[in-house]
Amino acid sequence: MTGSAPATAASPRNCPNCDGFATVAVSSGDRDASGRLPTLAVDCPACHGAGTLPAAVQFVGGRA
Repeated sequence: MTGSAPATAASPRNCPNCDGFATVAVSSGDRDASGRLPTLAVDCPACHGAGTLPAAVQFVGGRA
């Protein structure tokens, strides 16, 4: 084959806010009567729980 190589999409990079750990479990207090620890699943506000951002996204004042 001749010609240039096909264009490829840029690979996503880890979110700089959560470093790829997009969802965390936060305990919401003491244990309940059955002994379970109530937790809330919280997503990273920057990547919305994906853990990655497109390579073209750049934060103001951040590094590329």
